[in-house]
Amino acid sequence: MGNAIMSVVAFFPSKSCQKYLLGGDIGDMPPDKMMDLSGKHLRMFPLQVCAFTELIKLYLSNNNLRTLPPEFHLLGCLQILALDFNRFKELPRVVCRLRQLSILYLGNNHLSDLPAELSSLPDLKTLWIESNCFEQIPQVVSQLKQLKILHAGCNQLEVLPKELRRLRELQSIWISGNLFCEFPTVLLEISSLEIIDVDRNQIRSFPSLVHMKNLKLVIYDRNPCKIAPRVAEEVRRVGRWADYHPEADNKLLPEKKTEQIEENKDIESTEKHEGNKDSG
Repeated sequence: MGNAIMSVVAFFPSKSCQKYLLGGDIGDMPPDKMMDLSGKHLRMFPLQVCAFTELIKLYLSNNNLRTLPPEFHLLGCLQILALDFNRFKELPRVVCRLRQLSILYLGNNHLSDLPAELSSLPDLKTLWIESNCFEQIPQVVSQLKQLKILHAGCNQLEVLPKELRRLRELQSIWISGNLFCEFPTVLLEISSLEIIDVDRNQIRSFPSLVHMKNLKLVIYDRNPCKIAPRVAEEVRRVGRWADYHPEADNKLLPEKKTEQIEENKDIESTEKHEGNKDSG
């Protein structure tokens, strides 16, 4: 019942209604310089927050925000800003004036592009844009030279731009739940990568990833591939055939090789039989 009342009150932008949503007046600067206004049903950003110019972390997740006021730029010390689970169709350009931002959460909105002004954030290291409406990675992302983590899952991506090779600091890329039919070859050129997540796509084969010396984890589950990507020995793989290492076959004795081949045939035969039953 409380949530229903707050949803109704949120339609009225008066000061008294806003005070009700926030649970009272916003008092002094929090001692930890962090403010969490998540899940408050906000349709307007409370202007009084802009007075806390020393804020470092601001969480506005799970509201009904579509815009931010011009005064938002007064929060110039922000390092972490969470705008996920809102109703943004465009990223407010005032965010691009927060030059100390290091982590920006934009997931679960209605974004299809990002403004070029985002490149003016020299310290941005983590960008979450998952569960939006992106059909391609915005060009500006390739200009974020300090970017280490990119979450872009659950969009409508089919390819990655070649310009991503410029991201020499990129350590993790998460592009699960997209429309990739081929492994994005530009990732082979980013030697800094430690984690690659291509779960839930339509990739049927993988190039060798053995040369990627910093790679630690590859998540490729729920793709229609018939063999795991080749990786260096210490790299962990998550997906079908993850425990199968072709190079190990060369070390088997001849009689063991024969047993292995027969066992694989039995498995394939069983899978085909079960598949025929399901289709029937």
